[in-house]
Amino acid sequence: MTVKILKFTSIIVAALLAGTSFGIWMGLDPGAYSPATYLEQQQNLVSSLNTMMVAMVVVETLVTIALAFRLRQNNTVFIVLLLAAACFASCIFISRFGNLPIQKEMLTWDGASLPDHWTTLRDRWWFFHKLRTIAELAGLVLVTWTIVFRQETNP
Repeated sequence: MTVKILKFTSIIVAALLAGTSFGIWMGLDPGAYSPATYLEQQQNLVSSLNTMMVAMVVVETLVTIALAFRLRQNNTVFIVLLLAAACFASCIFISRFGNLPIQKEMLTWDGASLPDHWTTLRDRWWFFHKLRTIAELAGLVLVTWTIVFRQETNP
């Protein structure tokens, strides 16, 4: 029963995580906004999603690792799930060292007077967001493929 709960949780959390990031990537091109609109949208995204997304990626990383160790009798499943966990863990590092420093600075900005280098930071944040989304999508694909298509040995 524990393995089924881990599988279910892994697919749901990975899908929510990757889906949220993918939706932002496809629907919120920051280059299309005026400076004031971009700042308002970015500050809203950070304040409304940051805590939830961090929690989900940590949960997904841990659940995927737990699932890998529960299914370690099948070497292929074990390795693929560890690769998926590495994808999710990479999101933590991308966020911490890429997006987060930029977000902290952006949260201090005022819409009336953005710093001269705001477009450089906007573009760097967007690059890290896309990189993180690709890692989340790769992790989702690996987790789902393993759970749906691989026959594992039950512990």
